[in-house]
Amino acid sequence: MKTRISNTLRRAAIAAAVLVVAGVSIHAGHDDFGLGRNMEKLVNMMRELSVHYVDEVAPEDLMSSAAAGMVSRLDPYTYYLSEEDMKKFELETTGKYGGIGALIRQCDDYVVIAEPYKGSPADRAGLRIGDKIVEIEGKDARGFTTEKVSSLLKGDPNTKVHITVERIVDGKREAKTIRRERIVIPAVTYAGWVDRGNGIGYIQQADFSESGYEEMRASIERLRGEGELRGLILDYRNNGGGIMQEAVRILSLFVPKGTEVLSTKGRAADANKTYRTTLDPLLPETPLAVLVNANTASSSEIVAGALQDLDRAVVVGQKSYGKGLVQTSMPIGYDAYVKMTTAKYYIPSGRCIQRIDYSSHDQGVHSVPDSLVREFTTRNGRKVYDGGGIMPDVRTETEYISRFALTLYAMGFIDEFCDDYFRRHSADSVDNRTFAISDADYEDFVAFMKDKEVPYTSDTRRVLDRLKAALESDRFTERFADEMARIEGSLHDDTESNLRTYRKEIEESIVSGIIMRFNYAAGAIEHSLVDDGDVKRAIGVLLDSEEYGRILTEQDTVKDSEAGDSKAGDVEETETEN
Repeated sequence: MKTRISNTLRRAAIAAAVLVVAGVSIHAGHDDFGLGRNMEKLVNMMRELSVHYVDEVAPEDLMSSAAAGMVSRLDPYTYYLSEEDMKKFELETTGKYGGIGALIRQCDDYVVIAEPYKGSPADRAGLRIGDKIVEIEGKDARGFTTEKVSSLLKGDPNTKVHITVERIVDGKREAKTIRRERIVIPAVTYAGWVDRGNGIGYIQQADFSESGYEEMRASIERLRGEGELRGLILDYRNNGGGIMQEAVRILSLFVPKGTEVLSTKGRAADANKTYRTTLDPLLPETPLAVLVNANTASSSEIVAGALQDLDRAVVVGQKSYGKGLVQTSMPIGYDAYVKMTTAKYYIPSGRCIQRIDYSSHDQGVHSVPDSLVREFTTRNGRKVYDGGGIMPDVRTETEYISRFALTLYAMGFIDEFCDDYFRRHSADSVDNRTFAISDADYEDFVAFMKDKEVPYTSDTRRVLDRLKAALESDRFTERFADEMARIEGSLHDDTESNLRTYRKEIEESIVSGIIMRFNYAAGAIEHSLVDDGDVKRAIGVLLDSEEYGRILTEQDTVKDSEAGDSKAGDVEETETEN
């Protein structure tokens, strides 16, 4: 008996020692024995599978599968990062990599330039959107995937890459030698004026990488250098967040030094922190409006929520996503990490805006029920609520985007047409704010789509197909045959009909793509702001000082359940950084 117990303890101690070597310390008060025992079982299982499984299995694959299993019943933000994964993770958090500074995309058998960053090595080398990469280091690039081309274009700064491109304008082939640099992906994608006459500025921030604060500060200083800044719109729509500390630093631009803007609470002692601004504000009193939508999440919600709780800005748009969780990356040995949720964050009113409750591991995930939603107050005493994202002070309707238009873009048809338009008009210039295509141009696009297969089925057609199946199952087909025939006869959802039905959305995508080819992404953003309903509402609030003051002193927000649920849409990445 004593021998068996001592052997078990010895094995547990060995397993614990393995954890310590890997950089994981075991704290008193935890289930040390259970942890050590299960660690030993895991290691033994991996060894037996590696040695005895009928087919050879890579240890790294076993590790990845085991890690995925361990966190499968936790939240989606907790996962294993292999050495290879860490390279992508570093790009996401720092916004920096070694390369030529361009997005690429697949186009038939080749990879083409999707967008060169302004001022990047690719841009200085004269690469344009639509240029086809036909050779890399003397090798024919036909059949190369975007992943393969990306790996060849990236590399250490100051090294060179030799490519041959087929130019979009004239089809001629040109050899290029490009020196790689340390590329910084901009956190601030656009800064400019949306109402120059009234001094209303606008800044769009795409993420919270480690350069976010510096870029935001530089953007504000540039705007102030160009004229009197009497109001500022901060656009955090579709901003999925990033480094939490960058959010705190950005808040320091707008609130007094020493203001508490955030606190975090977790199980470990070092997860419990209070964050205050440590810098003097750049715009302590300038009226602010913050734009949010269902894809505004994490650090962008910290900025929007803190400014709302401090009554420092009017929030405009739709309810934000509701991610109030903090992640920490911890090393587990051999350049691998585990990224895990270690705390929840709380904005100045004391509320946590986490929408999904992941704590009931055995019962699945669910939104925080209305009965558990709590009321909080802002600095001026306005009512705000937890449990469901940031509710805007000025609510607007979600802009409709048809799935048909998105399908055309995802399949590359719009890019292909824009390439052809640029090829024919490359000597022209376009005004970002006023450019539009003509009716004849759109008819050219309709003709271009004549022989294209578009795998699209309208929601109405899907419902109708389900209804037909249900009628057949219930043996009602004959009874409702005339009605079904009449509905089907009235339903026009073929490609040509859809090109007419969704012309507005399709035309906007075409115009945006054309402007990008002449004036970069910033030009397309500037164009989109002209008819942006949320921007117009924000301008109106900033120009009406009485209404602005009333909102920040008197107006309560509504509860999450009263406004309907928000879910962030999935975005499929079709372009690669290089």
